[in-house]
Amino acid sequence: MRHLLIDTDTGSDDAVALLMAMKSPDVKVEVITIVAGNVPADKALQNALYMVDLCQYETKVYLGAEKPLIRPLFTAQFVHGDDGMGDIGLDLKGRKPLEGHAVDAIIDTVNKFPNEIEIITLGPLTNMALALAKAPEIASKIKSCVIMGGVGFGYGNITPVSEYNIWVDPEAAQMVFQSGMNMTMVGWDISIKYAAFDQKATQELRNIQKPLADFVVDIQGAKARFTSEITGEMGFDLPDPITVAIALDRTVATDIKKRYVEVVLGEGLTRGQTIVDHTNILKLKPNMEVVLEASREKFLAQLYGSFD
Repeated sequence: MRHLLIDTDTGSDDAVALLMAMKSPDVKVEVITIVAGNVPADKALQNALYMVDLCQYETKVYLGAEKPLIRPLFTAQFVHGDDGMGDIGLDLKGRKPLEGHAVDAIIDTVNKFPNEIEIITLGPLTNMALALAKAPEIASKIKSCVIMGGVGFGYGNITPVSEYNIWVDPEAAQMVFQSGMNMTMVGWDISIKYAAFDQKATQELRNIQKPLADFVVDIQGAKARFTSEITGEMGFDLPDPITVAIALDRTVATDIKKRYVEVVLGEGLTRGQTIVDHTNILKLKPNMEVVLEASREKFLAQLYGSFD
């Protein structure tokens, strides 16, 4: 049995990613840690706990960082809805996490499963940066860390060149990127190419006629409206679910390259940009693997399999 730790700022696509992980028969989600991002941390917590209840799953959930390392929090509620789950009237109150802080939970879990724990990050990297700062030795004990963040090749979703998770807390991202962990970056470019759902694909989800499939579509409503306002086309994409799909089954990623990547820490349009040295012009040792292409068919098969 594989051991997972998922760090999330639970919005509507994170919720689907959690569903996929908790429905996977081959892994155990040992711990879910909460970070502020898509929504404030208290809302992200309630959303994660709601998903745990929905899946009737047993795991440990801990509340973590409520703001980036040095910057004010800028949420994505304008994308995911005020509650982060599409504002469809879900009961997202009253659930309690375990006592303790997510940062300590990360460190403890790594030490409990040295060289076995697989971490998936679905939000800003604040919790991971704090854990690595507090216990830098854990970097070498983490089997893998698959990061939904950045842009491997293409354009951004919060500025023309930057992806939201990295943009929210670029200092944390740079700390993590330089930590020496075994990392794989799944950028937003992968989501919009291989995990996007236009009206036809959305209807195909509805046609499955399973409650969880309808739920997945329902909670993307706010995101679909936002996409329509920006692009003029109805639809949504699922960056966190395709990241989980790749973490669960490496063959979902069909082109992975070792690259040196670092994060722009300034202000303006390039804040949080992931600079990927595709041409080795910097002559620096690669610090992670970057997913450049993926299989939509394998992703959809995994997504559809989580509806049972």
